[in-house]
Amino acid sequence: MFDFLKKKDKGIEIGAPVKGKAVPISQVSDPTFGEEILGKGVAIQPEDGKIYAPADGTIEMLFDTKHAVSMTTTEGVELLVHIGLDTVALKGEHFTAHKGNGDAVKKGDLLISVDLEAVKAAGYDVITPMVVCNTSDYQTVEAVTGSDVNAGDTVLILKK
Repeated sequence: MFDFLKKKDKGIEIGAPVKGKAVPISQVSDPTFGEEILGKGVAIQPEDGKIYAPADGTIEMLFDTKHAVSMTTTEGVELLVHIGLDTVALKGEHFTAHKGNGDAVKKGDLLISVDLEAVKAAGYDVITPMVVCNTSDYQTVEAVTGSDVNAGDTVLILKK
């Protein structure tokens, strides 16, 4: 009778770090991501070069080469956003960081800008995996894929 008073647990929602098409992480050709070695997640085929915070939290590590960033959300989700495949070899060229190690961020804050066309012209795949590095802390990590997303749209739902 009072079921309407019970709050439905939707889980922890994580937003897309970039505008583009959300695809299953299994479509990432690098086995570290595609075979979920680092954890479950999602990948985005980016349409623009603006990488945003997918949730509120803290930047744990911005790689020196600016091609990847790890963060811990306020709910304790450990995320890795990796811009492109093998892009570490660019040594930071075409990437600009807007936040740094230890910075507190809000969902939607600009983290990194990247010139996607220059990265593609250099011969790199720009698919952008986002992985939950502490996947084992959650019963389920569900990717929401198969559609175009804007940065901030829900692409991962985690349940404890």
